[in-house]
Amino acid sequence: MGQITLDELVAKVDEIPVFPQTVLRIIKLIEDPNTGAKDVEREIIKDQGLTAKILKLANSAYYGLSRNVKTVSEATVLLGFQAVKSMVLATSVGKVFDKELPGYALGKEALWRQSQVCAITTRVVAKKARFPKADQAYTAGLLRDIGKVILDHYMAEQYELIVEQVYSSKKSFLEVEQDILGFDHGQVGARIAEKWHLPEDLVEAIALHHTPEKAIINPKMTAMVHVADVVVMMLGLHLGIDGMSYGFSNKAIELLKLDEVALSEIMSEVADIISDEGIYMTT
Repeated sequence: MGQITLDELVAKVDEIPVFPQTVLRIIKLIEDPNTGAKDVEREIIKDQGLTAKILKLANSAYYGLSRNVKTVSEATVLLGFQAVKSMVLATSVGKVFDKELPGYALGKEALWRQSQVCAITTRVVAKKARFPKADQAYTAGLLRDIGKVILDHYMAEQYELIVEQVYSSKKSFLEVEQDILGFDHGQVGARIAEKWHLPEDLVEAIALHHTPEKAIINPKMTAMVHVADVVVMMLGLHLGIDGMSYGFSNKAIELLKLDEVALSEIMSEVADIISDEGIYMTT
């Protein structure tokens, strides 16, 4: 098989499901300033599975509400429109993530669970860094490794070679991806996010989550996804082969004004949250 360019790869990606019409309708509703909680509920309850997942997550330790949430409109009022939008997006992309990725040594559901934990961690980092759009950060964290799914599916042969080189050299998975393919999973993920018409700063965060110092559109969001990604790796969650050689970018830590105390607080808060099975929205 000859070398394939990033453009050719993206052109081949026709099997990646776009967001269903229901999801697009809900997102459009949420973005409309005239929409009320009842309007959102009316649309969401048309999908029983989506309703159940939102209520399960709203009642999980992740949101830490002191009362039991029984309806979608109650969840919307208590958690906000953007939080509900994040949950809706999360349930939609789960179908893409929920597969085995042999190239990354990740079992079925492992990348999906790791992505949910990264999303949750990004939101924790955002709150610690006083970032105003914590739920937007959640979505960026959720999608940061979408490129892995694409590469594993379309480039299985090259991935065997990449895995061999990661083991035999002292290079990171990212460097070996660049050496062999000429691009990495962050770049692939960003192009898919563009195909889905996601916001520019989200596309940038996916593209540069391993090199946050290069971000220019929304450096803070990219830095938060980067920090969350490293925290997830440090907590040893469904590591896969590429989780062995990443450290924090000093620039990202400085930009978010995080110190060692803040980082250890983030890690302990995340460890508490992820012990609750309610956070895992199974697909």
